[in-house]
Amino acid sequence: MKTDLAFPFRLGTTSYILPDEILPNVRFLAGQVQDVELVLFEVDDGPSNLPSAAEIAKLNALAAEHGLSYTVHLPLDLRLGEGGSEQHVSLEKARRVIECTRPLSPWAYVLHLDGRRVQHGAGSAAYAEWVEQSRRALEITAAWAGEAGRLAVENLEGYPPDFWQPVLEGCAAGRCVDIGHLWRDHLDPLPWLAQALPRARVLHLHGVGQRDHQSLAFTPPQELDRLVAFLLHVESPPNGAFPCPEGYGGVVTLEVFNESDFRSSQAALLASLERVRQGR
Repeated sequence: MKTDLAFPFRLGTTSYILPDEILPNVRFLAGQVQDVELVLFEVDDGPSNLPSAAEIAKLNALAAEHGLSYTVHLPLDLRLGEGGSEQHVSLEKARRVIECTRPLSPWAYVLHLDGRRVQHGAGSAAYAEWVEQSRRALEITAAWAGEAGRLAVENLEGYPPDFWQPVLEGCAAGRCVDIGHLWRDHLDPLPWLAQALPRARVLHLHGVGQRDHQSLAFTPPQELDRLVAFLLHVESPPNGAFPCPEGYGGVVTLEVFNESDFRSSQAALLASLERVRQGR
């Protein structure tokens, strides 16, 4: 199902739609999406799906042939080590992933910040230390990525949507708004989207059934229509990450992990687009 001209944004999905390696997934998705989120892992003394130099060259060739971009999801929640050490495993794995994928010129590096130690409250000194160390972790990662704006800090379920704002106020990192996480927490995503959009390189979209990251078929049509209408008609600020005269111009990733959920999510999104454009 080709959707190249349907939306102002770049429609994407993950590299785990087929139960196969990254390259077969990208070949399968080419022409169906405009962006592929590469979900990479590297287990110490175990399996790794980091692409080889030859595979990176093939991914670049597929991107050139089909007008694809890539987003890359970093593997671990970023943080400094004990005592502010900059040698934490989350940073080391982020560095290896970024160095491996840098030749792809990714649209964004999507990442989580580790906020567990202050998630449920902390004294002012501990909280200030967490903010400072989180900013430093972003600075280190941005140096590997080439620019802070290429990073996309994602909101997580179970955290207030503005939890990361004090960290982001002190740096130029971009945002990834995970709409499914907001739905999972029973929150209206539109106010948070409006706030984050000037820095939002990527949006993650998925339905919530018994768990999240399921098909958009689980999303009530009226909720999906509100979101699609917002993305089509929002006035992108001229200083935003991706100003677009026709609405949001960044990447919207259908963050699902099998072909059935991908197909039904794509169909639900296109049906919503038709309803919104026809004013139904």
